[in-house]
Amino acid sequence: MNTQNQHLDVFAIITNRIIEQLEKQVIPWRKPWTEGGHPQNLFTKRPYTGINTWLLGSLGYSQNYFLTWKQLKAVGASVKKGEKGTMIVFWKTVLQQHSKNNTEPPQTKSVLRYYYVFNIAQIDNLPEVITIPFSPEINMHLGACDEIIEAMPHCPAIKHSKQKAYYDPIKDCINIPKQSSFDAISGYYSTLFHELIHSTGHQSRLNRNEITELNKHDVERYNIENLTAEIGTCYLNSITGIAVKEFDDNTGDIMDIRRWTEALKNDRWMIVSASMQAQNAIEYIFNVQQNANKELVEETEIAKTH
Repeated sequence: MNTQNQHLDVFAIITNRIIEQLEKQVIPWRKPWTEGGHPQNLFTKRPYTGINTWLLGSLGYSQNYFLTWKQLKAVGASVKKGEKGTMIVFWKTVLQQHSKNNTEPPQTKSVLRYYYVFNIAQIDNLPEVITIPFSPEINMHLGACDEIIEAMPHCPAIKHSKQKAYYDPIKDCINIPKQSSFDAISGYYSTLFHELIHSTGHQSRLNRNEITELNKHDVERYNIENLTAEIGTCYLNSITGIAVKEFDDNTGDIMDIRRWTEALKNDRWMIVSASMQAQNAIEYIFNVQQNANKELVEETEIAKTH
């Protein structure tokens, strides 16, 4: 299978999973998993990032600890009958091969890789010597929310002058209603996180086309940018313990589900593209100068598809 077809196949599998959830009235990037903890590998304790955060977090397990096939086999454990692994993905940068007579500098390309992991609830015979961390109920930590905002490099101005939330890329500022306007303080910070993700697209930060060339009539870019903000907000909510509503049987959420279902059916690349952009936004906010997908390379060295 060539790389292009592999990309399309994996994108289609992931997109179809999301569409199936949307058709069941589940918006996966809104699904709260604070009680189960942020998804991470049981052995390495490394948290999953990017699209893998909510691919794993939205599964509904009480504890979000996962193992690769080879990891569980190495300790004599087994997968319960009828259980299947969950696909996770990452991009790996590789050098392109040149002919012997080519004197141009070597070029790199991003290659999609994927493998499967299993939740500890799907596994039998884990040795007792393996300590499974307890996932206590996580309470929202207001200090963590403020710390994220204060530590963001080149953070835009945050104002409370109007009763609506938006990011203005021309003035490079965020407006959000005062905290007292929200039913819960979690709603305030979740909304602010959403606008912070948008602000990372400013030309002085990540220079994202969806922000620098903002045009609400360009439906494709508009959808990708909003999905980027939704997914990025989901990650920030997770690590700060903000539990948001998963789905309300109201006109707004029903319209959202219809809109996202239609958009994803028309563009099989959208969900992965938006997730990659959301991860870049998160890395900028946390001032991480590396691609977070690299953290999975070590793990894939001991992973096998099952």
